[in-house]
Amino acid sequence: MMKVSAATIIRNAGFEDAGAIYTLIKNHPREVIPRAVSDIVQNIDRFLVCVAQGRMVGTAAWQILPEIGRATHPSIEIKSVTVASGFQGQGIGTAMIKAVIRRVKVYHPAQIVVLTFSPDYFRRFGFREVPKETLMHKLYMGCINCTKYDSPFTCPEVAMTLAVKARRQ
Repeated sequence: MMKVSAATIIRNAGFEDAGAIYTLIKNHPREVIPRAVSDIVQNIDRFLVCVAQGRMVGTAAWQILPEIGRATHPSIEIKSVTVASGFQGQGIGTAMIKAVIRRVKVYHPAQIVVLTFSPDYFRRFGFREVPKETLMHKLYMGCINCTKYDSPFTCPEVAMTLAVKARRQ
């Protein structure tokens, strides 16, 4: 659990949060690709939520992107970053992103990936634009099933990565 302010905390999500996470994501169709409730439930251990004034006002999740064979360049994607409309501009999104980055670094990925409609926002955290073709595992695992866009290559989301320092042996 992490405090954003006296009355605002970021915590791990639980099964009881799935419906509120679904609603929060659904209420932001321009900013976030939709997720089925079943997908949220199956991945609840990879969600953080922000609670303020007794209700959920933010969410963020991550996904480990697969590699074929030995993991030589493991990647983790940040996804489903959403802040309720009345709570935007209060640092909640920034706190959520920092919390996810801190959380996923324990796995020692080579990079953290994000596909976003807000590249300027993610640049503030050190993310840099990359060609989508460099993230074919992400495109195959996620984008290929997207119901919002016809092709990952015509989708307006920008691919970005944050290099993570390798763990010393």
